[in-house]
Amino acid sequence: MNKEIKAERKNRTVYIEGGKAYKVFNLGYSKVDILTEALIQSTVEETGLNVPAILEMNNIDGKWAIVSEYVQGDTLEELMNKHPEKEDEYLNRFVDIQIEMLSKRCPALIKHKDKMNRKMYSADFLSATMRYDLNRQIESKPRHNCLCHGDYNPSNVIINPQNEAYIIDWTHATQGNEEADAARTYMLFIIAGKNKLARKYIDLFCEKSGCQQKDILSWLPILATSQATKKREEEKEILHKIIFMDRKGLEELYEQQ
Repeated sequence: MNKEIKAERKNRTVYIEGGKAYKVFNLGYSKVDILTEALIQSTVEETGLNVPAILEMNNIDGKWAIVSEYVQGDTLEELMNKHPEKEDEYLNRFVDIQIEMLSKRCPALIKHKDKMNRKMYSADFLSATMRYDLNRQIESKPRHNCLCHGDYNPSNVIINPQNEAYIIDWTHATQGNEEADAARTYMLFIIAGKNKLARKYIDLFCEKSGCQQKDILSWLPILATSQATKKREEEKEILHKIIFMDRKGLEELYEQQ
């Protein structure tokens, strides 16, 4: 059988073979992290959302692999690029899918606030005072238990030939605040340089969900700090700008989009 490479990342390769999707992790990648990822996706499957089913765990040439159902189709990102005149239509669907996802509950998943607190302690570029302040901000947030994707962007939604939407890549899923998940999506658009789309997204999300823009924006310094711990040089400038913004600065960032 021929392999069709779908993605190659620093630590893993994704390919299609025999109607299945193989995510093969490089040698040395934490087995615990791989098994945890498979467990998270399997847990989310039980919500009834359209999620590619985990079929098996495998060892291929000494490398651990997660084998799952292959969902044929285009991502919403690909569709937006192919049909820019339909961007608003696709964005509406993107937000509707997210709101449906946030209505689900997964009690077995880690709490988002707990994950963020751990991220703050690993952010060695912060002063002790700044770290303490961000931890206090996290603890001041309401404790919600929505299913949060943690990396929800148009490249992680596949539309199959039957026009059904499947959400993929659940590595960062947690249970927490819907505003936090929306803020993460908003930030990803900004990092990608899609500022106009970022503003359209947050306005639409607030309109459809009833969430307040200020509550979403207040999560940005926390989420930017978490993202900055990945130490991607190309993201450093924009993330550090967001991390040290006060409320007025966050509102100005929105107005500039």
